[in-house]
Amino acid sequence: MITGLGPLSSIGTGTAAFTTGLREGRSGVTPISAFDTTGFAHANACQVQHFDPAPHLHRLDPAHYGRAAQFSAVAARMAVEDAGLSDADLAASRCQISVGTTDGESYDLDLITEAHLHGGLPAVTPQAARRIPAPLLGIAAARELGLADAEILTIGTACSAGNYSLGNGLDAIRHGDADFALCGGADAFCRKTFAAFYRLGTIAPDCCRPFDTDRQGILTGEGAGMLLLESLDSALARGARIYAEILGYGLNCDAYHPVAPQEDSVARCLRLALDDAGVKPAEVDLISAHGTGTQANDVTESRAIRQIYGAAPPRTISLKSMLGHTMGAASALGAIACSLAITHGFIPPTINHRTTDPACAVDCVPNHAVAADLRIVQNNGLAFGGNNAAVVLGRYGSEAL
Repeated sequence: MITGLGPLSSIGTGTAAFTTGLREGRSGVTPISAFDTTGFAHANACQVQHFDPAPHLHRLDPAHYGRAAQFSAVAARMAVEDAGLSDADLAASRCQISVGTTDGESYDLDLITEAHLHGGLPAVTPQAARRIPAPLLGIAAARELGLADAEILTIGTACSAGNYSLGNGLDAIRHGDADFALCGGADAFCRKTFAAFYRLGTIAPDCCRPFDTDRQGILTGEGAGMLLLESLDSALARGARIYAEILGYGLNCDAYHPVAPQEDSVARCLRLALDDAGVKPAEVDLISAHGTGTQANDVTESRAIRQIYGAAPPRTISLKSMLGHTMGAASALGAIACSLAITHGFIPPTINHRTTDPACAVDCVPNHAVAADLRIVQNNGLAFGGNNAAVVLGRYGSEAL
């Protein structure tokens, strides 16, 4: 069961603000402020504005951690508080923390590289170097929550890493290896990733238009999403609010191409998730697509969806139209959005939409949220190298299935 949510994004932080952002179809796009964009013809992104970790953190000194680790710790703290758990509750339980990421602390690594280029090795401070290791994303969350005996995992499967982490957490709860699992992903905006996508020719000049005839690519973003998982017995025993149930997940890696998705492999992943969940395609009410807004991804993913769901698939939305591509946090924030959509009975829109590409042929719920009775939702995450992950979520209760 998902009983706690910790969203941190460019359209809202915390469940209330994030839900409002989703309902309103809010855009997180702003001009890039994280670094000097001289030399780039266009430089928009979805950054978390005015982020101050201090009010959210009880134990952690933010100065000792990079921006991504700060995101992770804040999102974990929000998820625990949202679940109505105390630090003492967690300290007396077996916990797993699993954090997915694409870039780790590449934002700080950018700063170190710049300092070294201009001032040599003496310009690089030991404190800056100590913030770099990617495992600190999970360690920061554990330290903030005072957990001395927890399994801490860092998942580096790029843009699908959040869903990979949710699969880890689901298995830990299923097999009795943990009482609580904090799962999700975190990434901070960095020059390295923006420049890489820019050089690939996949950065949109203004906004992200998934499934649109005139789509021009992604907008990179940042944020974190952490979800607290526990068994049904645990949730009922403590009277917890249940947002949704994770019914199953599927993973595969085709290693087909460094950046190009493979249709058949994506379809196999979606099938694996449905089979693990014991769900038939006709029972799925909504798909939260990877939906990057690039020409290749949107067509390939849409075709893979039709392989599984037929010529009339469920409504298929892309949150990246609002949030940008938050890398390792993308599918985690997608799972949070799906949980909120199930709980509150609405479908978030795909914004910036004008004309659906006939090669995609999906109902992407253009521009405005709609009310919907959602029972089962599939959340997709596709990553470089063919690292695919899909999670199936359902509304808790016998009426859901």
